[in-house]
Amino acid sequence: MTELTNFIRFNEDGTLSGNIAALDFDFNVIGETLNSDKEDAPVYRLFGYSPRGRKVEIGGIWKKQSKQGNGYFQLTAHTPNRVFRANLGRYPGQDDESLMAVIPWS
Repeated sequence: MTELTNFIRFNEDGTLSGNIAALDFDFNVIGETLNSDKEDAPVYRLFGYSPRGRKVEIGGIWKKQSKQGNGYFQLTAHTPNRVFRANLGRYPGQDDESLMAVIPWS
């Protein structure tokens, strides 16, 4: 199987792992749940690794609700050259509900 790109996998222990990539960057990410009383706080903190291998917070994942009332996730990551924003949706060709595709938007 080809290595997956632009994905987030939600793990049973409340963490996540994945990859986000574009023409100007390609990095693996990890995340952990964020428990906050603030309504607009992310539900996950998102981390990447510096060139020296240090864990660095780069963004978050928020739980949103569509106009139709359906829940979905939205990702924001601070990359070297820009702020990367994306929605998460079902990964093509997969039945695994813990695996989400990263769908960029501007």
